Amino acid sequence: MEADLQLDLPIGVAAPLVVLCLALGAYMSAAETAITGTSRPRMHRLAQQGNKRAAIVNGLLDRKDEAVSAVLLGNSVVNILSASLTTAVLTAVFGAAGIVYATIAVGVMVVIFAEVMPKTWALLRADRVALMLAPSIVLTLAILGPMARAVAWISRVFLRLLGVRADPSADAEEHADVLRGAIELHGHGQADEDAPAEKAMLRSVLDLGDRTVSDVMTHRGNVVLIDADQPMAAIVSHLLAAPYTRLPVFRGEPDNVLGVVHAKDLFRAINAAGGLETVSIEGVMTPPWFIPETTTLFDQLQAFRARHEHFAMVVDEYGALLGIVTLEDIIEEITGDIEDEHDAIKRGVVTREDGSLVVRGDVPIRDLNREYGWGLPEDVAITIAGLVLHEARRIPEVGQTYAFYGFRFEILKREGTRIAELRIVPPAAIQAATD
Repeated sequence: MEADLQLDLPIGVAAPLVVLCLALGAYMSAAETAITGTSRPRMHRLAQQGNKRAAIVNGLLDRKDEAVSAVLLGNSVVNILSASLTTAVLTAVFGAAGIVYATIAVGVMVVIFAEVMPKTWALLRADRVALMLAPSIVLTLAILGPMARAVAWISRVFLRLLGVRADPSADAEEHADVLRGAIELHGHGQADEDAPAEKAMLRSVLDLGDRTVSDVMTHRGNVVLIDADQPMAAIVSHLLAAPYTRLPVFRGEPDNVLGVVHAKDLFRAINAAGGLETVSIEGVMTPPWFIPETTTLFDQLQAFRARHEHFAMVVDEYGALLGIVTLEDIIEEITGDIEDEHDAIKRGVVTREDGSLVVRGDVPIRDLNREYGWGLPEDVAITIAGLVLHEARRIPEVGQTYAFYGFRFEILKREGTRIAELRIVPPAAIQAATD
């Protein structure tokens, strides 16, 4: 029967069939690469803008396993068919040696014209090729879909027997990693001066759900408080001297916060009363808003929006006051420091000519990492002084120097047991000094 097939299939008939099989194989390879390499976010955006082909691509992406199985099945069939046709013709001409010639010829043609070329084209222009081939892929899926689903089902059965996870869905952590990877690739290879700042902001938005208000709050040691038992004249002077418009009011001890006074509310009440004598601080202040220190920044941002407020008191599990957090603190976590006339002093970082920095101990590690592109750990301490204490395992003396994470830290000033100021020499400055 094989001899009859060889004699009844002339080269003039077989050659066009082989070319057709190679063309179909090239189409299947391009379709497979386009479907697996296309950008779902971009397709989603194009579909929202009314691109009908993008909507088709999104439908294929929702059935990616079926679509890929169908084109792979079709690709295998046409490649096998092209090899069979070529072998039949060449064995009729050259005899047994035709098998070797057919293997070489089909191998070269399939690899170059049906695999490498179409896949390279589709890989370089995945979105464009996916949009171009989407209708034909739908047709291919309709024809080969039932058989592809059967093959895919059999494959999953064997994968389960081998202990391989066959569930195509990705978990939340995998989705987050994909998004973070896309952020890191933002601006890659382009001369975009704003790309680093945009990356930092996008990363910070994703981190809002992982960081808590205790990471960004103003510690109670730096919070300006007003004693409700002071005379009104002293309260006004205290409020005028403070660099803030909202201040917590306490009575007796700082943990006993009665409320929050706004400078405008107080001055408006004094103006309406015609003097200080008849104004009571209790009548002007608003009730305090206490939140636990474990509240995430994302939840707190939503709470600020819902309550139309931007000032909250942070307390621990025992109800003790830890500090305050404002809407600006959360916004600065995304955008970086928003400096005003007071922040220029508050920032507490001075850069020296030798590349080292003189830093106040209460400067957050995250601010330094974001500003200078460092990679100091943020999970062991909030402030740079806290990081030094964690690594030193003791209260350091003034003049002591420590080296860890590739940096050198020199203690410049101490206030009691607290590190007030230190000098940081980053790796680049250390390397420059040794060259």
